[in-house]
Amino acid sequence: MKNIFLFIAILSATFSSFSQESYYNDVDLTLTGLTLKNALKEKIVNTHTNFLQYTPDVWIASKITDANPENPDEVILIYGWEDGSDSDSTNDRTRDNTLQDNGSNGNFVWNREHVYPQSLGTPAITTTTIPGQDAHALRPVDKPTNSARGNKRFADGAGNAGDSNGGWYPGDEWKGDVARMMMYMYIRYEDICLPTNVGIGDSSLTEDDMIDLFLKWNVEDPVSDFERNRNTYHENTTDNSSAQGNRNPLIDNPYLATRIWGGDSAEDTWGIYTSSDTEAPTQPTDVVASNETTTTIDINWTASTDNVEVTEYNIYVDDVLTGQTAAVNYQITGLSPSTTYAIQVEARDLINNKSDKSAVVNASTTSDTTAPSVPTNITATNISGTAFKANWEAATDDTAVTEYRVFVDGAFEAATSELNYTITGLTVSTTYQISISAKDAANNESAQSPAIAVTTTDGGSNGVEELFISEYVEPNGGNNKAIEIVNLTSAAVSLTGYSIKKQSNGSGDWVNELDLSTGSVQNIVSGDVFVVIHGDADAQELIDNADLIHQSVSGIWGAPINFNGNDPVGLFKDGVLIDIVGTFGDSGNFGQNITLRRKASILSPNTTYDVNEWDSFAANTFDGIGSHSSTLGGTENNLKNFQVYPNPIKGNTLYFNTTKEVQVAIYSILGKLIKNETVTMAKKNMDISSLSNGIYLLKITSENKSITKKLIRR
Repeated sequence: MKNIFLFIAILSATFSSFSQESYYNDVDLTLTGLTLKNALKEKIVNTHTNFLQYTPDVWIASKITDANPENPDEVILIYGWEDGSDSDSTNDRTRDNTLQDNGSNGNFVWNREHVYPQSLGTPAITTTTIPGQDAHALRPVDKPTNSARGNKRFADGAGNAGDSNGGWYPGDEWKGDVARMMMYMYIRYEDICLPTNVGIGDSSLTEDDMIDLFLKWNVEDPVSDFERNRNTYHENTTDNSSAQGNRNPLIDNPYLATRIWGGDSAEDTWGIYTSSDTEAPTQPTDVVASNETTTTIDINWTASTDNVEVTEYNIYVDDVLTGQTAAVNYQITGLSPSTTYAIQVEARDLINNKSDKSAVVNASTTSDTTAPSVPTNITATNISGTAFKANWEAATDDTAVTEYRVFVDGAFEAATSELNYTITGLTVSTTYQISISAKDAANNESAQSPAIAVTTTDGGSNGVEELFISEYVEPNGGNNKAIEIVNLTSAAVSLTGYSIKKQSNGSGDWVNELDLSTGSVQNIVSGDVFVVIHGDADAQELIDNADLIHQSVSGIWGAPINFNGNDPVGLFKDGVLIDIVGTFGDSGNFGQNITLRRKASILSPNTTYDVNEWDSFAANTFDGIGSHSSTLGGTENNLKNFQVYPNPIKGNTLYFNTTKEVQVAIYSILGKLIKNETVTMAKKNMDISSLSNGIYLLKITSENKSITKKLIRR
């Protein structure tokens, strides 16, 4: 195998033979991966010397950089595709450049599209911050189209722009432009502009948060002269007062994205990479499968050779790329029991030359004949006269537990994938025997747990008569939005007839009604809460505690759970308002970038918003979701609000947010204890460098109470 320095020598010699932008003369273009990404970041940050004002600079620049080459009095509209001859103005590809949006209600105007939506930044981008003024990601757009796109994440599709696969497809003509803009924003602003926040795709095959969607679009839609002209304008601050001074490297050479993040090869417009090494590695041979389990298969192979160096192997399962490694062995995970898979290995070098795939090796996972363990620690909470919640600890299995079966007095009641179940329709002052069994995907079922006796109350009223909103979450960036509703009555309450609506911008009628009974949870037991989150939320605390994940209503992404800080939110019963957060008819920002939590002293709803009923917390405060201070206290509350981050984790240090000492045990998915440590106020982290990639269970214990959380190691 030849030394990598041979490649550097070849590459260095090639630089003098091919045209490249002088802008990059001080960048080491022999770098790869995240090291190259960081070098490009340094370059575009240092040369970003003119910080444009959203108004008027971006208007001025857009009329020049996005001018229609066939008519300089027009601007080209991103997402547009039609020449203006039909009756629909919203699909036009061009518009008179004087018809910029001045705030009037007219629609035949153009606006400045934040291709990376402001609300998806972390924190949110505004037009007074540098990311929100960056003209490399601002494009002219038709005003109604700008509204239709909103803050929808980009998703794959075909044809013209519009809603697609739960997001927004920019159109065949514009997808490459979008990809390169999103890559630029990620390189330039890092975690503020994560690709995983703005696009629907997979980041598992990259070292950071880049997703396959943008890499794919970068390959499929090559750079246009239109993009190149924009780049040239913005570098030249000497002649252009509304230029920034920096360039988008992915427009200058799309292959830089391939060199940083891998994937299929984009165009190498400089010719300095693909021309320096045209020889592919040899085909991997002697692929052997071993150590088959119900969900995993180990493979190893004989190393390929290359004229420079083999840098990585791609693993294909049933012709789908499922993993990458620099080693000559790999464990394929997440498989199904009793299933045969076709496995191949492909070698690639630094220039992304790929070998032929290896010969197919067929390997089968083993059968699953082992039942899960018996669920333990069965408890009952939220007991009323007619209902209670049964809770238990997770069972273990050699594959995975897929459901739990709940038995009442020995008779099957229901199946659930959760670690709790609400039993309703019971009789007051009656004792019931509750037991739980566990099943796996192969239909193996454990024995029932020892039954516990639970006695319902006499059904007497505690004086509280109605549900109300107990928490409101509006984050600083992204869609981690949530509404929590609490039941402090003495009985279980059916969600039938209850709904949430919002008033957009504090004006007009209530809109976007969401029926709360549309999910799997149909009742809220006494003392419990019901949590609705936005379908695009990614905060683990919200996901873990969600009872209803709301995707879309009538094509409006996430409404009404897409509320902003000036959108009052109302709780309705049979169409009648019973509770509100925010003041109806007031467009002021009562709840922008903030978490509001109802005070423990409040026991009833209120159709008039009273700020004195709420405690206010900083943006992105999620630790109280899933419980209410009037319903849960002491150790149990401490554990429910216990935070583990990051999760999923790629690094070696796991962090905890706790207000008291707890014991943390890490188990394999099969129930084997791997690590056990005490987490204190002085030491709130744990070294997990010894853990391989996979799924684990965290058991957190304090004062004889415990909870279990899932941990994903990537």
